Amino acid sequence: QVQPVESGGGLVQAGGSLTLSCVADGGFFYRYAAWLRQAPGKERESVAVVDYVGPKYYSESAEGRFTIFRDNGKNTVYLQMNNLKPEDSGVYYCATGSGRESYEYWGRGTQVTVSS
Repeated sequence: QVQPVESGGGLVQAGGSLTLSCVADGGFFYRYAAWLRQAPGKERESVAVVDYVGPKYYSESAEGRFTIFRDNGKNTVYLQMNNLKPEDSGVYYCATGSGRESYEYWGRGTQVTVSS
């Protein structure tokens, strides 16, 4: 079964950029691939979702700053994050599934910390 594996997290200053990668190890991404994040003490929230057939969906906080894209040839989904803010800090999870808002397979997460 597919196992999403994230990479690319780290420490960055506010205003900086970071690109996260997620490889579908052992399989392929389903129709929907998503990035979600969870900050300490907060619920996990969707950041960006990409549909295999093209449409992309962003949270209000990500719109205009983040870009999700998938390279099916490389079996990889990326999240390019620009103009990062301290409130973007958290563990970022990659997930995939047949539903736009429900996912069968999850990665273990990668930490993103944005310093002010």
